[in-house]
Amino acid sequence: MKQHDAMYIDGSWRPAEGGGTIEVVNPADGQVIATVPAGSAADVDAAVRAARAALPGWAATPPQERAARLAALRDQLVARADEIAATVTAELGAPLAFSKAVHAGAPIAVCGSYAELAGTYAFEEKIGNSTVLHEPVGVVGAITPWNYPLHQVVAKVAPALAAGCTIVLKPAEDTPLVAQLFAECVDAAGIPAGVFNLVTGLGPVAGQALAEHDGIDLVSFTGSTAVGRKIGALAGAAVKRVALELGGKSANVILPSADLAKAVGVGVANVMANSGQTCSAWTRMLVHRDRYDEAVELAAAAAAKYVPGEKIGPLVNAGQQARVRGYIERGVAEGARLVAGGPEAPLEAGCYVRPTVFADVTPEMTIAQEEIFGPVLSVLCYEDEDDAARIANGTVYGLAGAVWAGDEAEAVAFARRLETGQVDINGGRFNPLAPFGGYKQSGVGRELGRHGLAEYLQTKSLQF
Repeated sequence: MKQHDAMYIDGSWRPAEGGGTIEVVNPADGQVIATVPAGSAADVDAAVRAARAALPGWAATPPQERAARLAALRDQLVARADEIAATVTAELGAPLAFSKAVHAGAPIAVCGSYAELAGTYAFEEKIGNSTVLHEPVGVVGAITPWNYPLHQVVAKVAPALAAGCTIVLKPAEDTPLVAQLFAECVDAAGIPAGVFNLVTGLGPVAGQALAEHDGIDLVSFTGSTAVGRKIGALAGAAVKRVALELGGKSANVILPSADLAKAVGVGVANVMANSGQTCSAWTRMLVHRDRYDEAVELAAAAAAKYVPGEKIGPLVNAGQQARVRGYIERGVAEGARLVAGGPEAPLEAGCYVRPTVFADVTPEMTIAQEEIFGPVLSVLCYEDEDDAARIANGTVYGLAGAVWAGDEAEAVAFARRLETGQVDINGGRFNPLAPFGGYKQSGVGRELGRHGLAEYLQTKSLQF
């Protein structure tokens, strides 16, 4: 077991003020693998003060120099990619191959995109007789989740640094180890002291202190909608800006003309990725009545290939495991038909859940309305495209989704009807430059690309 006794504040590692610790548990076997400091409000205050002191210098740093520091940070992430993947696998439980490809690979791509964007973005523009300046919003408080522990860190830190902001990061308490590794990369990349600061701690203590601190100009939070509401309320009391990336219940709409086998196979893989712990997962599969039974059979067969402990990892902790199993039990109780998986634990040890597929799901059922955050797919039937659109848009969420059709124009026409922030057409690939964020209760603001950079800027106009 590793014992970490320091946090990264003002360019150095220092002990926590409070002296408490948080145990980091490997969800695959329940073993404690490390401890980290439990930061207090005093630790948050020290980090915020360091960030405020560093803000004038970093904001005045030429964008090309900020770009160079981000490129150096990307190079550090590349050099330590194997260590990053192993760390995420240990604290989150993701299979190592997935950690290498996604948990290490995606942050490298995102950081690289901001290294390029920082040097090319138009921080000044002419509009008529005005010069419009896009300036850093100030000190950012970033609160990140455990499901993609490094990707979400980089998706906030990289654009903030590119914009000229300074930042205080509070990572999720379940997965703080990769954030500490990231801080080491920041230090090695030569980013000045105080520009980036790391405080590990519990959400109700360190997270709340960060959200309500007077020295924070913008709070960027990724997590559940319930917690997002609390963060928004805390920030709103001080009239400070927020960026919220919250929950989802995304629809995978398979139109009658689609390649059904491909659409179902990719759809099941999307839900099972990261053990279903993905806010944008397509957890509702919508299939036309004429092809419904075939789709259910295909989905059940595809889910059966995800063997717990081999192709699919555990959930992050025992509480999350119990929560997901409870949703599966509720689905059965409300009349949905299990065609794969079920609530029984698949292995004696570890926080595993059976990859589960429900058929005969109706739109009003709990499993079709609430975010489960586990490897659970609901297959729903629709009558026509109007019915499909009604069902797809019939939740409080609007984060992501997918549309499949034999003709791309047909898929795009339907995608325009969806009330959601991102739609994949016939299995479209992840684009680190495209804006990501939600409609409705899935959030406020956007991440990634130039839209993500704009979240960390404020606008001033000079008239001549």
